[in-house]
Amino acid sequence: MNQPSRIVVVGASAAGLTAAETLRRKGFTGALTMVGEEPRLPYDRPPLSKQILRGSWEPNRVALRRHDALTTLGADWLLGIAATTLDTDARTLTLSNGRVLAYDGLVIATGVTPRALPAGHELGGVHLLRTLDDALALRDGLLAATSVAIVGAGFLGSEVAAVARELGLNVTLIDPLPAPMIRQFGDHVAQRLAELHIQHGVQLRPGTAVTGLTSRDGRVTGVDLDNGVHVPADLVLVAIGSIPAVGWLADSGLNLGDGVQCDQRCQAAPGVVAAGDLASWQHPHFGRMRVEHRMNATEQGAAAAETLLGAATPFAPVPYFWTDQYDVKIQAYGLTGRDGEFHIIAEDPTTHQFAALYSTDGRVTGAVTWNLPPQARGLRRHVAERTPWRQALQPGPSS
Repeated sequence: MNQPSRIVVVGASAAGLTAAETLRRKGFTGALTMVGEEPRLPYDRPPLSKQILRGSWEPNRVALRRHDALTTLGADWLLGIAATTLDTDARTLTLSNGRVLAYDGLVIATGVTPRALPAGHELGGVHLLRTLDDALALRDGLLAATSVAIVGAGFLGSEVAAVARELGLNVTLIDPLPAPMIRQFGDHVAQRLAELHIQHGVQLRPGTAVTGLTSRDGRVTGVDLDNGVHVPADLVLVAIGSIPAVGWLADSGLNLGDGVQCDQRCQAAPGVVAAGDLASWQHPHFGRMRVEHRMNATEQGAAAAETLLGAATPFAPVPYFWTDQYDVKIQAYGLTGRDGEFHIIAEDPTTHQFAALYSTDGRVTGAVTWNLPPQARGLRRHVAERTPWRQALQPGPSS
């Protein structure tokens, strides 16, 4: 395989930055261009819903690298400029400023965009959360608010609910599903999360959908639910998931199912790879998947870059993610949704700490810990090796 001489990375994100750094570390000496729709240099997103909202971090702390470290990449940074079209036959990329970039290697890492409600986002006090600017605006709103309605009880909604309660606000968490984060963790962990939020004073509205927002003088005043209940709120966060940011690829010829469809090596087309939240690839063990978690962005950015340089190794990570809510840290590996069987393998009823495994067809496919960081890393091996779950059982205080 001929080494590329001109590589363009679209997405100045964690995945895009890791791809660029991997290219240089693996010996790529050609032209490297970084395209980013936001005017900011790459920064970390997980703190946006926690430390930035809480005010415990200053905004500059989320920067992924110091300026001098970015300089050593020898890249041409085109920030505040979006990619608008891709021609995979001509191997050219058109930007929002009209510039056309030629490439012989392309990394697509444009991430996802938040889903919106059908109406109401023009009102003052209605927020989405994806960027650092979003987080700063939401923090200002929280500091001025007294009551908050959060639509969506996934990662983002649940974490923001915790921060809002820590700030002393009245918080209502709304979701059509029975408990917070049930898609991510299944019934048992979701019920514990529901109890945790209730203990901290959050009003849960499970099994309900939003039918509309109410307003006065251009500002939101509350949320109407499909069960006839009205939830007063002077701030509303819409956290109902996200969609892959692939609109600019509509005429590219790439397969755009759930994101950019890739093979086992993250390749979407000759000379084109994808990484991060929008990349759907064929995992050798778990099948086709698309992972919207921070660790995957880093690992997949590196794997995609190596593929561009000729590596033939399938990308086969053990997916890892975590969430911090109140004084609880939940860490998880592998597949942890509602499909697998759930087995608690260690538990301390006095502290509510526990560790559990998820299994499918008798083998471990996922693991989760609740305030047990040391055990989390040890359970990773069982997920990686797909250990028979009975063999993986470890005696615990209540097992």
